[in-house]
This record gives sequence, C-alpha cells and structure tokens, in this order.
Amino acid sequence: MALKLVLASSSPRREKLLKLMGLKFTIVPSKIDESVYTNLPPRDMVQELARAKASEVGELVEESCVIAADTVVVKGNKILGKPSSHEEAIDMLSGLQGEKHTVLTGLAVLSTENGKILVDYDKTDVYMREMDKQEIISYVNTGEPMDKAGSYAIQGLGGIFVERIKGSYFTVMGLPIHKLSLMLKEFSIDVI
Repeated sequence: MALKLVLASSSPRREKLLKLMGLKFTIVPSKIDESVYTNLPPRDMVQELARAKASEVGELVEESCVIAADTVVVKGNKILGKPSSHEEAIDMLSGLQGEKHTVLTGLAVLSTENGKILVDYDKTDVYMREMDKQEIISYVNTGEPMDKAGSYAIQGLGGIFVERIKGSYFTVMGLPIHKLSLMLKEFSIDVI
C-alpha cells in the first residue's frame, strides 16, 4: 500500500509548494515547543526541529510519510525568527537592509510504516537592497512580515527588497523542494 503524505505544518507557503509539486497530502500541524531548540547552532536547530515535528505528527497518523520543515534567518551569529511586534519587525528589517543574511531550512521525512527518517537542511544567502525607514514602516504596516522568519516574504511584497540570492528560492520560502523530491524518492514516492 502506498504511504499517504502528511504535511506537519500550518504554513500556507509550504502547502502551496507541495501543491506546486503535484502532491496529494493532508495537513496535521505540529505543536512542538520550538524554544527548546534555540541553544543549538542554526544548522542543527532547523534539522532537529524538523525531526521533532515529523516525529510528533508521526505518532498521530498511520501508514503515512510525514514531511516537516523549519526555517530560520541568520544574520551574523544572531537567529531571527518571526517578529513578535511591529517594532521588532522594523528592527529586523533595519538590520537586514543593505546586507547579506542566510536562510536555513531543515527538512525531515518520516515513514510511520517502518520508522525510517531522513533529515537534511539547505542554505541560501540573501542580499537585501538598501531601504529607507519609511519603506520599512510601510511594509511592516501591510502585515505581511508578521508570520515570517526575518520579517519578510520573498514570494510577496517583501521580494522588492531582495537584490539577489545565492542558493534556492524555495529554501527561502520554507521548503527546499529539490531536496524534498530526492528524499521522497528514498520512500518510493516519485514527484515526476
């Protein structure tokens, strides 16, 4: 019997990307406390969070292949998560403007049939253009940055601030589909 796909996320961006890949899946969001993992280096943190999310949701579903991911923005040695206020979003964007930062997305795929789990991550460098204070405030007032790591959406209006990237656009969106397709192959799930 073929495994059912389950997305362990409530992210509309991840849902959209799985649909873009032509996959049929259900959504069972993870309720993992992400703060437990903040003491880890960013690369380890995103992978361990993805693993924990997949494992948690894997306990709730049967005969499934669970896909989980976690994304962070790193500037220098500081991890930028989702902003908790408009002021924090303004501060984050002020720190990112005119600079390079890195987006890391951890990815886990788990078979509930045999417990096999694959965990990986991908990294993309993002170069932002200079922004003036009023642009930042106007963008934050749209509400778009409020549920995004680093306070911007590359696939939305925030994309106007991105000069270039080195790596995968989809990693910045929160789901490195090139890696996911290879991981799914390991579970005999072909995208194409």
